[in-house]
Amino acid sequence: MSKVVGVRFKSGGKVYYFDPADLDIKVGDGVIVETAHGVVFGDVAEAPHILSDEKLATQLKPIIRVATPADHEQRNANIQREKEAFAICQDKIAERNLVMKLVDVEYAFNGSKITFFFTADGRVDFRELVKDLAYVFKTRIELRQIGVRDEARMLGGLGACGRPICCSSFLSDFITVSIKMAKEQGLSLNPTKISGICGRLMCCLKYEQDCYESMHKIMPRVGREVITPDGVGVVTENNVICETTQVRVQLPDGTFDVRTYPYCEVKQKGAQPHGCADCPSACKDADASAEASKPEDSGDGSGGDAL
Repeated sequence: MSKVVGVRFKSGGKVYYFDPADLDIKVGDGVIVETAHGVVFGDVAEAPHILSDEKLATQLKPIIRVATPADHEQRNANIQREKEAFAICQDKIAERNLVMKLVDVEYAFNGSKITFFFTADGRVDFRELVKDLAYVFKTRIELRQIGVRDEARMLGGLGACGRPICCSSFLSDFITVSIKMAKEQGLSLNPTKISGICGRLMCCLKYEQDCYESMHKIMPRVGREVITPDGVGVVTENNVICETTQVRVQLPDGTFDVRTYPYCEVKQKGAQPHGCADCPSACKDADASAEASKPEDSGDGSGGDAL
């Protein structure tokens, strides 16, 4: 068990853990820490707390100090210098006719290095560009190519829901998303409707996936013959959100009608009654029945995170 404090270096970025020692640190404080990239200014995202050693990937490094007013001034000065460096780098890229898009610029806290983040469709020979930038800034220059999801995180924006995109507001790591999730949730497979501003599948498809998977296991499969309070029928549709099952039933007069029932009131032929009172046993029976009748996966190519 170790006492740790969570520090975030960019808005919406990953939280890293450091040793708070005996410093009085609160959430929102600025701190100066030593990382593999040198001395860095960070913001406290998690107050000091105890964490098991199994959850710590590396040995903890101590926090050097709580940020002073001078440190805050230095950080603000670096932010202004980053804006100037961004404009200069864009001019140099245009002069060299390089096919690349500059996304962000990051100054090391002590000014020992400037990192330029860019996107490109393929590999870019930027050796001459590095020389140009080194001549202008008289410091170490690093150019780093990033992906479209990283670009969206850095730039931010609004999603289809009207809220700030998840990756730039609270997600610390990118989650794996597949087209299979959209299929299981009954969403339109139109790329413009299920893709984020980065052009990849929306991260929020993952949020409710566990619920859909568990409900699909206990709800009767479409096309299965079931017994309803109104008689025998065939399942035509399941609504996971409302937890209802739509069944085409044959009425006593011989006519057919499509009716909707809470899935607990629908009994699969050969299974125990799926009443809410005995839900655990019924769910287990439904799981076994569903797995036995489930066809083998034919492979839909849905393992990736893009259409």
